[in-house]
Amino acid sequence: MENEAAKPDVNPMSDRSENVYEPSPVVRDAHAESAFTRVIEQQSAKLPSHLFLFAALGSMSLSIGLAVSGRRDASHFAATAANALLTMGVYNKVVKLLGPR
Repeated sequence: MENEAAKPDVNPMSDRSENVYEPSPVVRDAHAESAFTRVIEQQSAKLPSHLFLFAALGSMSLSIGLAVSGRRDASHFAATAANALLTMGVYNKVVKLLGPR
């Protein structure tokens, strides 16, 4: 009984958990992209990523200018364009880094 208490409590299969397994690619018809998506990715990849950032900053500047001039509704409209432009910039960067999948 004393020998059993002296043994550390170790999982006998712990050596196998150190293996690194690559996930298998999931290829299904539901994940297939259309030709339209492929064209958008090809055209988007031609644009520099910083273009979207500068366009978003321009939209924010326009929004501030419109707010100062008292055109509140137009200011809100211009401000919402910044979100869309930044999202498109992230999509552009992902397409460039990872490519079509």
